[in-house]
Amino acid sequence: MSANVLVVSEHDNHHLARSTAHVVAAARQLGSVTLLVAGSQCAPVAEVAAQLDGVDRVVLADAEPLAGLTAEALAEAVLAVGGDSSYILFPATAFGKNIAPRVAAKRNVAQISDVIRIIDGKTFVRPIYAGNALATVTCDDPALVLTIRTTAFDAVGKRSTPAPIETQAVALAASKTTAVGRQLTQSARPELTAARVVVTGGRGLGSSEQFHALLEPLADKLNAAIGASRAAVDAGYAPNDWQVGQTGKIVAPELYIAIGVSGAIQHLAGMKDSKVIVAINKDPEAPIFQVADYGLVADLFQAVPELTRKL
Repeated sequence: MSANVLVVSEHDNHHLARSTAHVVAAARQLGSVTLLVAGSQCAPVAEVAAQLDGVDRVVLADAEPLAGLTAEALAEAVLAVGGDSSYILFPATAFGKNIAPRVAAKRNVAQISDVIRIIDGKTFVRPIYAGNALATVTCDDPALVLTIRTTAFDAVGKRSTPAPIETQAVALAASKTTAVGRQLTQSARPELTAARVVVTGGRGLGSSEQFHALLEPLADKLNAAIGASRAAVDAGYAPNDWQVGQTGKIVAPELYIAIGVSGAIQHLAGMKDSKVIVAINKDPEAPIFQVADYGLVADLFQAVPELTRKL
């Protein structure tokens, strides 16, 4: 299969997000891969992007109006660089979901969201009904905009010789939208969607104090990120950006430990692709045990401290 594929990289003008390496893995199945790095003073990001295996060339669109990385400005840059591409790919993250619909609408082509498998150049598989069913979608549009579920494709590695970097000037119309500022959560722990190990707590922990007192020592021992079910977030045990599930973050770590999580389908949709799932719950009928590789029916207030001590 041979086609021009544009991958829009996710970054913060300083660091390339790991999601990009997963999208490149999907793009390689479609054709020749051009990676777009659009931002301001982001040449170092382009240099890192050029080291990704499978990238044929990197296009650097560096302009002051792109400094805020707003969806309006980035969509214009994408269309200016890849307006004739057969495929334009984004990660199915907040970044990609913000820009992809604008690009698809301006090109008047279909967008296929949350792709988890590529069958051929026109046929794709995506989850529906909170991941309880898979839809096979075929589209005959001359070009397609895709968002890629990053947990479904293994990240590409590094290449020995970097891909060529081309600088392209982009003329951007004056925008009515300006990025005033961003409030970013700072944490010494691994980022939730990129962590190798995730420890997640649910409503069964009973309180915010117990949530942190039990999960943090265990996460420290495992160098793990901490997640939470929606019920735990709604109860105030954990912040919103820790939520795992259909309305939270989609994760697929090597090890996922669910503690006091019942396993509602909305939560399972966000973590059931994890390589190994361990569940600790006192209810033997909890749905989480249906997807768990290892299940422990026990009082978590006794089991978790004991597990932490023995690690």
